[in-house]
Amino acid sequence: MSDRILFGRRAALAILSTAAAGAWTGARAAAPDLPQLRIGFQKGSLNLALLKSLGLLEKQLPATQVRWVEFPAGPQLLEALAVGSVDFGATGDSPPVFAQSAGKDLFYVGAEPPKPDSSAILVKPDAPLKTLADLKGKRVAAQKGSSAHFLLVQAVKKAGLQWSDIQPVYLPPADARAAFERGAVDAWAIWDPYYAAAEIDGNVRVLATSRGLTGNNTFYLASRGLAQREPALRALFAALTETDAYVQANRKDTAQRFAEFAGLGLATVHRFLERRQPSPVAPLTPALIAEQQKVADAFVQLGLIPKPIRVADIVWQPGQSLALAR
Repeated sequence: MSDRILFGRRAALAILSTAAAGAWTGARAAAPDLPQLRIGFQKGSLNLALLKSLGLLEKQLPATQVRWVEFPAGPQLLEALAVGSVDFGATGDSPPVFAQSAGKDLFYVGAEPPKPDSSAILVKPDAPLKTLADLKGKRVAAQKGSSAHFLLVQAVKKAGLQWSDIQPVYLPPADARAAFERGAVDAWAIWDPYYAAAEIDGNVRVLATSRGLTGNNTFYLASRGLAQREPALRALFAALTETDAYVQANRKDTAQRFAEFAGLGLATVHRFLERRQPSPVAPLTPALIAEQQKVADAFVQLGLIPKPIRVADIVWQPGQSLALAR
């Protein structure tokens, strides 16, 4: 199916019926004066990847030059956001915590619903590890400061172990998979679609998913400059929510588009999509802010970030004027 796909009246009505779309009513009333918008994304960012493929944002913001920049994981994306290389992006729960603790100037502006089945701790099929407690003394690969890092923290806690009982090996996803496959690490904490790709290849066993351990939340973050331009955020979230409605209604075309974007096989993409619930985008709720604060507190308690932080200090809400000091 070509990029000239038009969203029909039925899809538009479905979108308007969602809470997220309601939160951003009027997003298209006036196109924001935004000459350039640089969006950071990664392979797990399905809504952003499909938004890019469908060209919907460019249709909504015809006077804006939209540039898309891919990153291997959230920490790298947020570093680029903090230094002004991109304006907007999506990550899991942990990268914003590490960024805030390092004094990075960025803001939470939106979120998707939890996806607790979309990340896991993997071991080899014949590995002697049968329970989380068996991680004691083992080498476990994870991207430092990623959602998989927090998953590993929670898994260690649930097993009744201390963080010092395991040997974390901090590697980006591609390097972590290589280390896992050659036996340089005993387990691997990872998220979709890397998780799905490893499953489809058939040489892994799931020790635990994030269900019951973390919400595996997806957050959208913006630079200070973009967070001060609410019309632009409204346009972005309306487009992302519309894209998600398209994903839910057009799984076959979504799978094909995402496979081409990510360089993944269709079987991997379908596995990824099976685990993905509807994911409209909306501002952060108090409950979600409280959940994210628990992520931050866990990293502080383990000494993995240098000081306590207050997540709410960098959460933007509609109608808010950013008078926060840098």
